[in-house]
Amino acid sequence: MELARFFLDERGQKEFEKKFSDSSRFSVYNQAWYLQAHKPVVEQSKAVGHSVRATYMYSGMADVAALTGDAGYINAIDRIWENVVSKKIYITGGIGSRHEGEAFGDDYELPNVTAYNETCAAIGNVFWNHRLFLLHSDARYIDVLERTLYNGLISGISLSGDRFFYPNPLESDGKYKFNQGEITRKPWFDCACCPVNMARFLPSFSGYVYAYQDEILYINLFAQSSGTIKMGKHLVNVTQQTQYPWDGSVKIAIDPERSAEFSVYVRSPGWACNEPVPSDLYSYLNQNKEEPILKVNSKTQALNMDKGFARIHRRWEKGDEIELNFPMPVRRVVAHENVKDNLGKVALQRGPLVYCLEEVDNEGQVLNRHIPDDMSFKVEFFPDLLGGITVITSEEKKEIGGIVAIPYYAWSHREIGEMAVWLPRK
Repeated sequence: MELARFFLDERGQKEFEKKFSDSSRFSVYNQAWYLQAHKPVVEQSKAVGHSVRATYMYSGMADVAALTGDAGYINAIDRIWENVVSKKIYITGGIGSRHEGEAFGDDYELPNVTAYNETCAAIGNVFWNHRLFLLHSDARYIDVLERTLYNGLISGISLSGDRFFYPNPLESDGKYKFNQGEITRKPWFDCACCPVNMARFLPSFSGYVYAYQDEILYINLFAQSSGTIKMGKHLVNVTQQTQYPWDGSVKIAIDPERSAEFSVYVRSPGWACNEPVPSDLYSYLNQNKEEPILKVNSKTQALNMDKGFARIHRRWEKGDEIELNFPMPVRRVVAHENVKDNLGKVALQRGPLVYCLEEVDNEGQVLNRHIPDDMSFKVEFFPDLLGGITVITSEEKKEIGGIVAIPYYAWSHREIGEMAVWLPRK
C-alpha cells in the first residue's frame, strides 16, 4: 500500500518533460494530462487522458482512500467520479470517447459513430465503481457497474467467446472499419489487452454479486446462483432464482446455518426508480409510476431505503425467502442538452439493458428511421435468437415506420450493416 501511495503521490509533482517534439505523431501520448500526471492526484477533479490507465489509477486511489481514510484522497476520487457520471459516460456505461489517445474527451463530448469506449475501459470502470461501493456502501456505484456490465462491457466479446471489439461505438454505417481495420469483431489484435482482460474478468463475475460488512449482507446484482457467505460467526447460504435481466422477478433464499439476527440490504436499481444514471446526464422521457415490490416470506414489505438499498433487518431462519419484482416497461431515454450528438434523439432501455436497431431486422434501413414519442412497443422473448434475447418491436408495421430493437451487447453477430442506439424523435 505504501508503494502504491508513493507512485500516486509522485504524479504532478515535477514538470513533465516531453520525449518527442510537438510535431511527432506520438506527441499526444507524452502530455501530462494523457498520463494523469498534470496535477497531484489529490488536486484532480476531472477524468482526463487514457481512459484505461485512468480507471486503474482511480481504482488504486479508491483502495488507498479506503485503507487510510485520507480525506484528500476520498474527496478527489469522489470529484472525479462525479465528473464521469455527470458528463463523460455513455448510456451503455462505456467511457473514453476519443480514438486519439484512447482518451476521455471534454465534458459532454460523447459522439456515437466515433465513440471509442474501449472494452478494457469498461472493465476498468467496473473495477473502479466496485471499489467505490466498498468505500461508501452506496448502491449508485453498483448501478453504474451494472449498466457497464450488461451493455458496454459484454458487447466487447462475441456470444461464441472468441471474437472481440476493441472500441464499442453506439452507431455504425456498416462501412467505417472502427475495430482496428474491421467492421465487426476480430479474433485478435496487435495490442491484445481486450481479449485477455475479458478472459480474466468474466470468471470473476461472482465476486461482484454480494458483499458483507459487520452484520450486513449486501445483494448487489441479480443472477441465477447459489453461494455461501461467512458473516462474522454466521455461515449464510444464499440462492437466487431469476431470469434477470429479461424478467424483473427475483427470489432470494436466505438460509443461515442457524437462526441469526442480521440485516440484508437488497439493491433497488436506479433504472427501476426513474434514474438511468446517478446524475442529470440521462433521464427517462416518461416517469414510471410502478414501484418495485418487496416481499419477505410472501408478505409485502415497505421499502425501507438506505443509500439505494432496501434494508431488511430481522432474525433469519432456514427457509426464509425474499421476493422482488421490478417493473420492466420499455423506457425512452434522452440525453442532457449539452450532448450535441444526441439532441432531438431517444434511446430505448428495458430493465438494465440498452437496446439498438440493426439493419438486418429493419428492412435494411436504420439510420433514416426515427422513434416518435407516440410509438407503442411490445416485447417478446426469443430463446433461439442470439443466445436467447428479449426483442422490442413497435406496434406499427415495419413497412410504415415500425422498428425492431435488440440488446446492444448482441449486435454485429449476423449481417454487417447499419446500427444505432440513438435515433431521432421526429
